[in-house]
Amino acid sequence: MAITGHTVSVAGGGDVIVYAETADLSFCVGTPLTADTTDGPTNSAAQVAGSTRRQYPGDNTTISVSAATREFLVDPSRKSGNALPGRNFALKERGGAGEFRSFTFKGRMMDLHAFLSGEVSKDVFLYGSSGARYTIDVAA
Repeated sequence: MAITGHTVSVAGGGDVIVYAETADLSFCVGTPLTADTTDGPTNSAAQVAGSTRRQYPGDNTTISVSAATREFLVDPSRKSGNALPGRNFALKERGGAGEFRSFTFKGRMMDLHAFLSGEVSKDVFLYGSSGARYTIDVAA
């Protein structure tokens, strides 16, 4: 299993991308979610314009650099270190020693709260990245 993005849309709001293992997120949410599909790595090219440059600070003569094509790798699964994108949030099942699961998300907190308010399958506390706690009940 791997941590992948799950894009959810909120009526009247924006999209929120939740980064989690699908099984962990599905434990808290009633509707089964599917992970966003990502394409494999590809090579892309960009045209770099020609220009003039000085060889060192204070140089009075310039050199010309001709236009060229630059090729680079684009890999959607690339991560820098172990960092996950977005901000942290956690869901804790209310009552006793319930489950506690943490995730990250990109988007607005109000859209994440609206999505969870309509989709959670258990009574939970939502802990935002600022430490605030929200009480969310199972949707009727």
